[in-house]
Amino acid sequence: MLTHCAVTTMLPVMDMDRARAFYEGCLGLTRGVLRPDGKFVYMVGGSALALFPKPGGTKAEHTAISFQVSDIAASVEELKGRGVVFEDYDFPDFKTLNHVCVLGSEKAAWFKDTEGNYLCIHQDLAPAGGEG
Repeated sequence: MLTHCAVTTMLPVMDMDRARAFYEGCLGLTRGVLRPDGKFVYMVGGSALALFPKPGGTKAEHTAISFQVSDIAASVEELKGRGVVFEDYDFPDFKTLNHVCVLGSEKAAWFKDTEGNYLCIHQDLAPAGGEG
């Protein structure tokens, strides 16, 4: 039933101006639209990303949104140049090298927005055998 429906990712923000400065300035999203209900909505790759005011912010410890990129190393460097600070992990089964972790069929790198939401960029790896 929902297969062909548009999807909107909802992210809570404590300070809309601060969050918008991050999403537009650091992540380079094209200016979105302020809705009458207070949400600020960006169109991203055919999907919607809505920032909504929430005084307490978020408490989630998981990835809220992941952006697919074609070259994760170049994307990490570009985002770092825009002021994004990446998370680094060093656990026995989960390590980052140059901010990037290889997870089976993808590479991923995580960072937080100004509001504490965990965001990710990921690059799909070619399937074994080189065909894709």
